[in-house]
Amino acid sequence: MKLSLLSALTLGIAMTTVVVPMSAHHSFSAEYDAKKVVTLTGTVTKVEWMNPHVYFYLDVTGEDGKTANWAFEMGPPNGLQRSGWTRNTMQIGTEVTVNGTLAKDGSKQVNARTVTLTSTGQKLGAASSEGKGN
Repeated sequence: MKLSLLSALTLGIAMTTVVVPMSAHHSFSAEYDAKKVVTLTGTVTKVEWMNPHVYFYLDVTGEDGKTANWAFEMGPPNGLQRSGWTRNTMQIGTEVTVNGTLAKDGSKQVNARTVTLTSTGQKLGAASSEGKGN
């Protein structure tokens, strides 16, 4: 009896460790609306260079003059590095223009497709999926 209880506990723990990481990755279409394309310009307030996706945050001033902080999702660090990105491409205080797709839930979150550095005009690809269903 103890052996079967131990086996059940071990199986339960093993399933939890497999299921949790898999649920952390999401599909583009589950979170973003490909029909809602947006272009925003703002100042970088934070960069999170980590797997599975790089995130950065911008203070964006709206037409009403109010500033809001937006979150932007990009691809994984390795993919971005192959596209010319480094950890130092964007620093806090850098002004950028981002083209991307809005979140379905109406939050201030965007899946970034391209990022253009205002100071140099350099345009870099940033997409984590570009609607490919990742």
